[in-house]
Amino acid sequence: MTKDFYSAVRDRRSFYAIGKTSPVPDARIREVVEHALTHAPAAFGAQSARAILLFGENHDRLWRIVMEALRKAVPADKFAPTEAKVNSFAAGHGSVLYFEDQAEVEALQGKFPLYADNFVKWSQQAGGIAQYIVWTSLECEGLGASLQHYNPLIDDEVKKAWDVPDSWRLVAQMPFGAPAAQPGAKELRPVGELLRVAG
Repeated sequence: MTKDFYSAVRDRRSFYAIGKTSPVPDARIREVVEHALTHAPAAFGAQSARAILLFGENHDRLWRIVMEALRKAVPADKFAPTEAKVNSFAAGHGSVLYFEDQAEVEALQGKFPLYADNFVKWSQQAGGIAQYIVWTSLECEGLGASLQHYNPLIDDEVKKAWDVPDSWRLVAQMPFGAPAAQPGAKELRPVGELLRVAG
């Protein structure tokens, strides 16, 4: 890890200009994702977050799927900006596909009916925490990433391509790679508008 926690939280950004190289081995990236999925907190200890880590041809295949799905949905005369954006993600070193296992959610709903309505929200929160841990950890490792949401447009093709269980619901895609350019300055609201302290 090259950064302390607070610096990583501050510096984690949406990097859209990324390259095929990585400052760390793929095995280290796998460790980052495994660590996040294992240790992300979740209500009732439910580990409903799932992920598929894509490198090489599998990464390229994902962004071909996205491109073809969007080509069917976006008018041809307006497609150039969309194509450029998808190509920027395809230019990366790899991608993480994030899912929520609905079978896990439904099992908890059956086991704890008093909280049944909350388990979907809690699953989403836990998944978001896992995504954030990965994203911030990639920042620590010198990688740029962004979080994309082309689901449900690509759901069927993704399920076919990687033999995804029926109970896994796709929620996000995270392309990553060595940063090729820095994002612009962040506009931050005054902390006084964000936090109230009582006591």
